Amino acid sequence: MKITTDPRLFWFVKEGTTLDLDNTVQRDFFVEQVITHGTINDVKKLLTQITRENLRNSLERIGHFLPREIRSFWKTYLANY
Repeated sequence: MKITTDPRLFWFVKEGTTLDLDNTVQRDFFVEQVITHGTINDVKKLLTQITRENLRNSLERIGHFLPREIRSFWKTYLANY
């Protein structure tokens, strides 16, 4: 699935940049930005754009880059679903 980046979340890339969420690296980049800088609506949208399994896998790969509180929240969230 290809998406166009939201300038609110991806202010540092050229406007109109697309990401391929089927690409592991691009999906990890997208997940990290949304869960660290997004609103609740951004996160809700994220949960419709990728599978829980892909989210879990992304979080395993990027977990050490995330603030402790965010990492802990998602670990708990995914353990309950």
